Amino acid sequence: MMSHDEALAVIRRERLVAILRGVPLSRVDGVVSALIGGGVRVLEFTFDHGSENAVEDNQEKIRRVVSACGDRVIVGCGTALTVREVEAAYEAGACLAITPNVNPDVIRRARELGMVAMPGAMTPTEIELAWRSGADIVKLFPAGELGLGYIKAVRGPLGFIPMSAVGGVQPENVSDFLSAGICGFGVGSPLVVPSAVKSGDDSIILERAKAFTNAIAAWEASR
Repeated sequence: MMSHDEALAVIRRERLVAILRGVPLSRVDGVVSALIGGGVRVLEFTFDHGSENAVEDNQEKIRRVVSACGDRVIVGCGTALTVREVEAAYEAGACLAITPNVNPDVIRRARELGMVAMPGAMTPTEIELAWRSGADIVKLFPAGELGLGYIKAVRGPLGFIPMSAVGGVQPENVSDFLSAGICGFGVGSPLVVPSAVKSGDDSIILERAKAFTNAIAAWEASR
């Protein structure tokens, strides 16, 4: 398994985390292949807390992708709400733990296991608490509703904390988010298009992946 520092360096370099939410096990291989083909290198498999087998199901997806593609991608868990979920993801080979909230126990456990911790926060108080609890990157969520103005404002006093954004990110505004000081972002349905997952048309996901990675490359080249 990749070390904490190695994984964090890749995540910071790649900037984009693909959020795989509601992707059935039967579609994981095709979707992941399309994402990799489009240049995506960081994957987040979310826990489905509406399922009785949420932990076991997500473990299987993570284990499958780590086994098949672990040399090409960083694999993490998302919507991790408990220490047990983080531990289960780690046991399956995940090296990144992403949460929608700030739970100091979850953050600390992820760091104890050598995982990259990326908790979700909205307010300055939550952002600072997440950082103080050991977060490597604080995920601003929901970024689309907060808006670029809020992001720029909160980064005034808290600019020393690395922040990513989830929500509202499209290829067309990637440069706006990055220029606002965001170090990266997570993207769900605009990238892992639900209709394409359902129909099996992975070419759509491939093209969306290329659109996002090309937008990041264009912003990097313009710096």
